[in-house]
Amino acid sequence: MSKKFSLMVAALAVSLLAPAWAGDWAWPKGAQAAVSLGYDDGLASQLDTVIPALNQRHLKASFYLPINAPTVPKRLLEWRRAAKAGHELGNHSLFHACSASQPARDWVSAHHDLDHILPAQVQEQVIAANVWLHSLDGQTQRTFTPPCLELNASGQDFGAALRQHFVAYRSAGSGVIADPAQLDPYAVPTISAEGYSAQQLIALVDEAAAKHGMVVLLFHGVGAEYLNVTREAHAALLDHLARHRQRFWTDSFVNIMGYVKARQPKN
Repeated sequence: MSKKFSLMVAALAVSLLAPAWAGDWAWPKGAQAAVSLGYDDGLASQLDTVIPALNQRHLKASFYLPINAPTVPKRLLEWRRAAKAGHELGNHSLFHACSASQPARDWVSAHHDLDHILPAQVQEQVIAANVWLHSLDGQTQRTFTPPCLELNASGQDFGAALRQHFVAYRSAGSGVIADPAQLDPYAVPTISAEGYSAQQLIALVDEAAAKHGMVVLLFHGVGAEYLNVTREAHAALLDHLARHRQRFWTDSFVNIMGYVKARQPKN
C-alpha cells in the first residue's frame, strides 16, 4: 500500500468518525463547550448563595423571574445589581402559571391553571413581564423559560406567537446538545439539576466538552427551598468551570443563544 493511499484512507476514516461540528463550528476563545447555568423562580438562595458564588468566580448565568416572586418587590435592588454584573434576567411570565392536571401540582391555584387559561391571556402576561424586566435592567434582548416548561394553555400552543419577542426558549427534553448548528432555538433541551451530585454535574459539562457541544442546566434552590442541589455540589461545579475556563464558555443563555443563532446555517 502506497504512502499516499494510506494517508487518503486515514483522512477518510477521520472524516467518517468526526462529529458534524468538526468542519466549521467553534466556540468563542477556543472553548470546547458552552455551558448555560439557569436559575428559576427568583428564589432567595439565588440571591444569597448563587450570585455571590458566580461573581466571585467571574461566571455569568441567567435568572428567570416570575414577577410575582416574593424576592422581586422585597429585593429589587439586588436583582438590578445582578443584571449590572452581567447576569441575564430572563422571562418566567408574570404569575408562574402551570397545568394543575399534571402530577404533584396541588400548589397550582385555579386562576393560574394553564388547563383553563386562554393562550391570549398567557401571551399578554409574558409580554407584560418583558416590559417590566426592561424597566428593571434596560435590556431589549432576553430569553424565555415557560413555567414548568409548558407551552400549552387550554390545550393550545401559546409559545409560537411569542417567538418574535425572544432570542430563545429553554424547553422540555434533556441531554447534552452535540450539534448546535441544528438546534431549534425555541426548543432548547434543558437538564433539571435537582438532586444532582457534584460528580454528576461535572460529568455533564465534561461530556459537553468532549462533544464540542453545549449543555443547559436548570436549577431552583441551592442549599435551600425546593428542587434543590446542595451548596457543596453547586460550588464544586462552579469551581470546575472556573478552573477550566479555557475549556468552558460559561455565559448567560441569551449570549450563548445569540451566538448560536448567528452561526447557524441560514435556510
